[in-house]
Amino acid sequence: MTIPIAKVEIGFDLDNATATVFTLDDDVRGLLDNDVYLLGGTIFFDVTNKVKSVSVRRGKNRQLDEFDAGLANIVFDNNDRTFDPTFAGSPYAGQIIPKRAVRISSGGQRIFTGVIDDWNLEYEPNGNSDASAAASDAFTLFNTQTMPGGTATAQTTSERLNAVLDFPDVSWSQIDRNFQAGQTELGTDLFPENGNVLNYLRQVANSEPGNLYMGKSGSLRFTNRTTASGSISLVFADDGTGIGYTGMRVVYGSELLFNEIVLGSQAAGTVVATDQNSINEYGVLNLTQNDLLLSNPDYLANLAIFYTIKFSEPEYRFESVDVTLNDLGPQSQATMLGIEISDFVTVRFTPNGIAPAIERIAQVIRIDHDITPAGHIVSLGFSTVDTGFFTLSDPIFGRLSSGNLLGF
Repeated sequence: MTIPIAKVEIGFDLDNATATVFTLDDDVRGLLDNDVYLLGGTIFFDVTNKVKSVSVRRGKNRQLDEFDAGLANIVFDNNDRTFDPTFAGSPYAGQIIPKRAVRISSGGQRIFTGVIDDWNLEYEPNGNSDASAAASDAFTLFNTQTMPGGTATAQTTSERLNAVLDFPDVSWSQIDRNFQAGQTELGTDLFPENGNVLNYLRQVANSEPGNLYMGKSGSLRFTNRTTASGSISLVFADDGTGIGYTGMRVVYGSELLFNEIVLGSQAAGTVVATDQNSINEYGVLNLTQNDLLLSNPDYLANLAIFYTIKFSEPEYRFESVDVTLNDLGPQSQATMLGIEISDFVTVRFTPNGIAPAIERIAQVIRIDHDITPAGHIVSLGFSTVDTGFFTLSDPIFGRLSSGNLLGF
C-alpha cells in the first residue's frame, strides 16, 4: 500500500516580507503574471518539499480530563537556511517568526490547523541542519484572553459559549463555530472580570456536560450531552472484520472510579450522590466539581446520580489503538483521516487470538498523527460508552435494555 500524501502549508504575510513581494519596475519581482512575487496579504505556501517529519497531538487522555490545546511539530531540512530567521537569502526572509498560520493535511484531508509558536534550529558540525516549527491551535489563544466584567443572562450552554466568543476582546469568527444546541440551562452569572476565557469556556462545557475542543480544520466545536452515535459504520478489529490495528492498549483500574459525587453551582446549590455498594467494596472515592453554572437544582441532582452510575465501578477500557495507514487501501485511509474527536466507533479485540472477542462502543477523545517518509501512523484514544442518554432511534443509545438513561 502507499502512504497518503502529506502537505504542510505556512501562511506568510507578504505585506511584511522582504523577498517575495511584487515590486514595481523590478526586473525580477516586477514581472506581471508571475506566481512567486505577489501583491501582498497572507498567502499559504506549500513547504512540503522541505518536511522531514510531522507529529500532531489533539484531544485528551481520559473522559473527565479537559481538552488541551492541539499541538503539532514539523521538522524541516534546513541545510540551505530556508528557515533561518537571520538569513536574508531565504525565500521567506523576514517571515520566519512566531504566530505564522500553519495547515497540515494528509490524503487531501486537513488534520491540523494552528499557528507556529516557536522556531527551533539545530546545527551539526557536518553541515546537516534541521528547523522545527512547534505549533498549537486556538486554545492557546483563548488561554491568553480575559473576560470583561458584566452579568450573564439565563442561557443554554451553547448560547453562553456564543456570548463569550462575541466579546470584543475575543471576537471569534462565527464561521469558525460548530456548535450543537445546548441541552442545559445556565443561571444568571457574573462574568469574572479579567477571568481567563478558556477556563470559563470549559466551565460552560462541563456544566452541560459536553465536549469543547478545536476541530482539525480550525473551528471551535461543541457537542452536547445527548450526542448520539448515529450509524456506527467504523469498526476496528483484529480478526479481519474491520480496520486492522497494529497496537492496542487496554486499561482496567481506578482512574475513573468515583462513588461519592459532589456537584456545586452558585445558582443551584450543592448536591451529594453516593453509591454505597461501591463504597463498601472500594472505599470512598470522591469526585468534586464546584464551579458548575447550572440553574436547576433537580438537574444538578440528576447529573450527580448519573455520575455515580457511570463511575462507581472500575472501567475496562480500550485506551487506544494504533493504525498504520500504509497497510490500508485508499478508502480505508480516507475513512481514518476523516475521523474527528467525538466520533463513535466499535472496537473488537481478541486477546492473543483466544476467543471470545471483547467488543466495546467507544467515543474518540484523542487523535495523534506521526508522519515520516517511512509511513503514517494514526493513534486514536477512546472513552468507553457503557452508559449514555437514551436517544430515540439510535442504534446504540436507543436500546431500552442497554442501561441508557432517559435523560434529564
